[in-house]
Amino acid sequence: MTQFLSARSHVEWFRVTTLALLLVAGSNWNNVAQAEKTDAKGESSMLISHTVSSIEGKSVSLDQYRGQALLIVNTASLCGYTKQYADLVAIQKSYQEKGFTVLAFPCNDFGGQEPGDAKEIQSFCQTRFSVNFPLFEKVHAEGSEQSPLYKTLTSLPAPLGGPVRWNFTKFLVNPKGEVVARFEPGDRPTSAKVKKAIEAVLPK
Repeated sequence: MTQFLSARSHVEWFRVTTLALLLVAGSNWNNVAQAEKTDAKGESSMLISHTVSSIEGKSVSLDQYRGQALLIVNTASLCGYTKQYADLVAIQKSYQEKGFTVLAFPCNDFGGQEPGDAKEIQSFCQTRFSVNFPLFEKVHAEGSEQSPLYKTLTSLPAPLGGPVRWNFTKFLVNPKGEVVARFEPGDRPTSAKVKKAIEAVLPK
């Protein structure tokens, strides 16, 4: 009888120990998964910690846009998509009172389609499109001279990250400073898809 109870106790101890180990393992996996999610969000929100230069050459901390929805776009003056400047002006006008801003970064990396200097770019944007959103100095979106901002953007996990392959690639940022969507050059800023995404992240 004593031997039977001892064996039974041993089985119960084994079951309890195994269950405890499984619970700990499950908790650890949950912690790892949560950490991965946190790391991804942290990496994404790093972008508003960047300081960039305005088209006039003034230092601008992107943190000043915290609390707003942003659309970051690499632009060019001689591209087949240059007409999207008009679309960007339109959505800026539609949503700026609701806490939305387009941030345009001229870029000459793709087809050499932004060859002008800062003054030429600014004059072109004002004369042709009456741009109503911030313009910044030319940046490199790829290559060995890639700007820190675009290094952060392209280093994000898929499908948000990955190389920028052409002008007018768009990154949508929520009010927390997290990248939440990416739109390729062929996605017009005034398309239903882009506008729906913007409306979903406007400050409440």
